[in-house]
Amino acid sequence: MIVPKILARLNTAFLTILTLLSCSSPGVENWLTNTHDGSVLFEKQPAISVDTGNGISTRSIQIDGGHRYQSIDGFGFTLTGGSAYHLMRMSSDARTSLLQELFGTEGTSIGVSYLRVSIGASDLNAFPFSYNDLPEDRTDPELTQFDLGPDRDDVIPILKEILAIYPELKIMGSPWSPPKWMKTTNDTRGGSLKPEYYPTYANYFVRYIEQMRAEGIRIDAVTVQNEPLHPGNNPSLLMLADEMGEFVKNHLGPAFEQAGIDTKIIIYDHNCDRPDYPISILDDPDAKRYVAGSAFHLYGGTIDALSTVHEKHPDRELHFTEQWMGAPGDLSTDMPYHTKQLTIGATRNWSRTVLEWNLANGPDHKPHTDRGGCDRCLGGITIDGDEVIRNPAYYVVAHAAKFVRPGSLRIASNEIDGLPNVAFVTPKGDTVLIVLNDRNATQTFYVKNGEQQFEATLQQGAVATYIF
Repeated sequence: MIVPKILARLNTAFLTILTLLSCSSPGVENWLTNTHDGSVLFEKQPAISVDTGNGISTRSIQIDGGHRYQSIDGFGFTLTGGSAYHLMRMSSDARTSLLQELFGTEGTSIGVSYLRVSIGASDLNAFPFSYNDLPEDRTDPELTQFDLGPDRDDVIPILKEILAIYPELKIMGSPWSPPKWMKTTNDTRGGSLKPEYYPTYANYFVRYIEQMRAEGIRIDAVTVQNEPLHPGNNPSLLMLADEMGEFVKNHLGPAFEQAGIDTKIIIYDHNCDRPDYPISILDDPDAKRYVAGSAFHLYGGTIDALSTVHEKHPDRELHFTEQWMGAPGDLSTDMPYHTKQLTIGATRNWSRTVLEWNLANGPDHKPHTDRGGCDRCLGGITIDGDEVIRNPAYYVVAHAAKFVRPGSLRIASNEIDGLPNVAFVTPKGDTVLIVLNDRNATQTFYVKNGEQQFEATLQQGAVATYIF
């Protein structure tokens, strides 16, 4: 019959068209921020067409997906008590909309995938506290009075709302200080942990993880102490490398093991000027067996300190957990610096996370503690009632978090003077390239990824994310 033959030919033609469409490239998706004048703020641009030409300019970024490095856990912020405080004071509809923007992945949402929280208060709480505060001259070695306390008012409710939007969120807990009755100074500020309370403090971590789990919040990792070499903050604790090693080896690690806790233990959590600190702990195999990795800040030293640790202990993770921006903030300088040093620099030096300090403040940069609390820390966003201002750190995180999803792998790309960059392959198989124009003039360059290449132009200081 004629009709079946015609239908067969039509089906064949239709399948041929589908095949051609599936093989054609839709171009390279790209998102842009022009930091120099703020004319474009994390906005999707028209797709860039690609070709398969063989010509390679000397100004070419060449991606090599055959060389793969560390897995990525996520990009995000510290959700301080102050951040949660301001979020809780928004109207329900405004807060829901903002959290969807921050933690959702569709549309223009930025896809934050990792948060750090303080175990007890940080210096961006209204006042210092622990989960076992007692009257003077009282102690509680059995932790019978342990309770998550003030965090039940803000941090825990906000985390629950976030997890409803993005259940796969990873959370890292970091203490600024133990309960003061465990310390040599009996003060939230400074001092050291008394050796007789090492076992009690290890169980304090266990209680924290268990009570958060009871609230439906899984803690992926803990650092042993925030900035252990900076006892001048409030709260804070001085914990030298040998003390941290002793605590992990003989107390924290065994306590986790006995309680069946799989939360990762991360050491150091301080500046890049002292890679010897984590290396000295990892050099002890009895301590190392409990340690998943090391964490860094960049208020001192250089970002390649992470690679120094990696070279000594390539079987352990690296994390970048904190860097502040000072108020009032300057997009033209803050975003290029953080993109170059953290988004690009930390990941090129093996970091699995990049976290900005901190998620949110009020317009007066409050709350913060007395006697050392940060009074100039600028959040990724500023919250004033239901009004939200997006600050430079917001855009730094957005350019990575939305596209470099957890489980992505860093892959090789060449380094070019004036065009710092880093590349990843995502779990879906996309290639993501983040590029900064680090010169004071517009630059045109080429990007080559396998058989595909394209030409791009960036203004001075501009940041672009390209997705193949």
